[in-house]
Amino acid sequence: MAENGIEALNLLDTQHIDLILLDVMMPQMDGYEFTEELRKSGDSTPILMVTAKHLPEEKCKGFLVGTDDYMVKPVNEEEMLLRIKALLRRSQIANERKLHLGKVELDYDALTVSREGDTQTLPQKEFYLLYKLLSYPNKIFTRLQLMDEIWGMESNTVDTTVNVHINRLRKRFDKYPEFELVAIRGIGYKAVITCE
Repeated sequence: MAENGIEALNLLDTQHIDLILLDVMMPQMDGYEFTEELRKSGDSTPILMVTAKHLPEEKCKGFLVGTDDYMVKPVNEEEMLLRIKALLRRSQIANERKLHLGKVELDYDALTVSREGDTQTLPQKEFYLLYKLLSYPNKIFTRLQLMDEIWGMESNTVDTTVNVHINRLRKRFDKYPEFELVAIRGIGYKAVITCE
């Protein structure tokens, strides 16, 4: 545990830290400055900022300097633990570039989905779409968000392309009990993890 931002930066030089729980109001270097310094150095350790500052612009400042999540005091401990678990899960996915769901493994670098010795190599866009949805279970993504992230804003692809790719993925993995791709009428799609 570090008493201030400078101490924390020194600590990070000597120890591996999985996650940083950070107060904004600290002596010598506040949480915003600390986060900015850390991100400038290329360190992507997940940061959960906890603060009494609750104004929207203060939250925005936290995200702009590079925090991953933000909680306002007084903090609900159970919620904090859930947020920490979610951050660690996302961090592990980002570092390993592999996603595990029960018996299923997605390998980002190989574009493969494996289950009990059966390995399928997916077309790039199909894989990225599946990986994105499964990385954030139950989060609804609009077709536009998915188009932007996977095909890019400059693409001339129409949003029915997302539907086509989702249908292909559903057919491909319809026998997999671990997950289901669900359409949210008029909005987009989400992945539901059915067993882990």
